[in-house]
Amino acid sequence: MTEHGAHPVDPATARHWDDLYHQRDRVWSGRVNAVLAEVVDPLPPGTALDLGCGEGGDAIWLADRGWRVTAVDVSTTALGRLTAEATRAGVASRITVARHDLTRSLPPGRYDLVSAQFLQSPLELPRHVVLRAAARAVAPGGRLLVVEHGAPPPWARDSHPHAHFASPEEILAALDLDADGWHTERLEAANRTGNGPDGETGVLVDHVVLVRRGHDGH
Repeated sequence: MTEHGAHPVDPATARHWDDLYHQRDRVWSGRVNAVLAEVVDPLPPGTALDLGCGEGGDAIWLADRGWRVTAVDVSTTALGRLTAEATRAGVASRITVARHDLTRSLPPGRYDLVSAQFLQSPLELPRHVVLRAAARAVAPGGRLLVVEHGAPPPWARDSHPHAHFASPEEILAALDLDADGWHTERLEAANRTGNGPDGETGVLVDHVVLVRRGHDGH
């Protein structure tokens, strides 16, 4: 199902991401992000908002476990691939696809889980604006999971000596949460093994922030 209504989108941003997806038939692995799987595994199914969903690996995994997912991306190419894959997986009825430029809008409503996986971009991205909007979308008792790259991958060919990878503490500070209304469940750097574009294997660093909103809705 597709969310109805047009939402403001920056044409240059949409073109950048559509061009990226047009370069290959599949850009991402299609597998669920590891930290998301760890966090969700003990939780009962509910409603989830997947921000920057790409080709849908996380959204389809969640839907297969009974979650009702709103999957958001600015790229129509990525969303089309997600829809096709969700149909093949038999979970399309549990996924709502929504095209949004996250710097300008998010779907309405509150969700038991809001997932922001690797919302890092070569384009200008006001992260604090997106992350605070993501926090506002969390229902009372729900969780916000933010996972970001903590360092360049070991196979990176381009050196970015001035690139800044926000620490978990900096990510949490950017959320600007009311300390009385939120509980921090995870604030850490986590290592995992990943594969590069030419089959290289290396250790990747993820910065993880998991916070839960209090049941009183503050």
